[in-house]
Amino acid sequence: MNLLEQIEELDFALLQSFSTKHNRPWGALFSNPKQPDYYDANHAYVNRPPDEPANVISEVVSFYRASGITPRFYLGNIESLTSFMETLKESGFQIEQFSQPIQLWNQQLTPVPFNEHIAIERVTERNYEEALAVECQIEEFGGKAVREKAFETEFNDPRYRHYVLKYDGVPCSSACLFVHGNQGRIESVATIRAYRGKGLIDALLEYIQKEAQAMQLEKLWVHPINKRVEKVYVRSGFETVASLQTGHAFLDGKSIKEIQARS
Repeated sequence: MNLLEQIEELDFALLQSFSTKHNRPWGALFSNPKQPDYYDANHAYVNRPPDEPANVISEVVSFYRASGITPRFYLGNIESLTSFMETLKESGFQIEQFSQPIQLWNQQLTPVPFNEHIAIERVTERNYEEALAVECQIEEFGGKAVREKAFETEFNDPRYRHYVLKYDGVPCSSACLFVHGNQGRIESVATIRAYRGKGLIDALLEYIQKEAQAMQLEKLWVHPINKRVEKVYVRSGFETVASLQTGHAFLDGKSIKEIQARS
């Protein structure tokens, strides 16, 4: 299995933890009508030119409209989808493009200075509400309406491990580790605005890296949303091994750039 196949396998495993995958000759449909505003749970994935683009677009629009969901496409390998993207525009879709860095941990721990103000806990029923409160404050996650349901789904899935960081006893940072086979992927890393700039993410990443070592994971991945975040992970031993050109096509609603404040 090559690098891109490993990335896609882990990505699909994560998506199917909260969404149903319907295979198609041109890619796949992901759907979860219980969370209609959760983009990752409701989209058509295309990474190669469809034989009949107009028919694919019609199928996707009908599929999601039937559930009252905004039709959208996640596009991979967009260099090969130029013609399909033009057809999408002609059909009324807005399109945004991204350069998606893919980072892999080098298995070397970067020592983080001890900070007596910081305490990190794995999320259990005891501190569930504290961790949830942190994630619901992160605008980049889509807000409370999206994150509250997603967090519950993940918490009840044994493949996820959630963590909350407290500063002087105040819950202010969170992250999770998704495990599939011998691979792991760090997700939902964030700090509430009032506590940013204190280096809390470095401590949280080190904690999760130690967990990954204890679990004997062969690979630990992360997908930063922009160059600034990419640099944060580099500081913690993550190396950029690929940069995928991707796209998002949607008929209405907010763009991903608006939600995540991507640059």
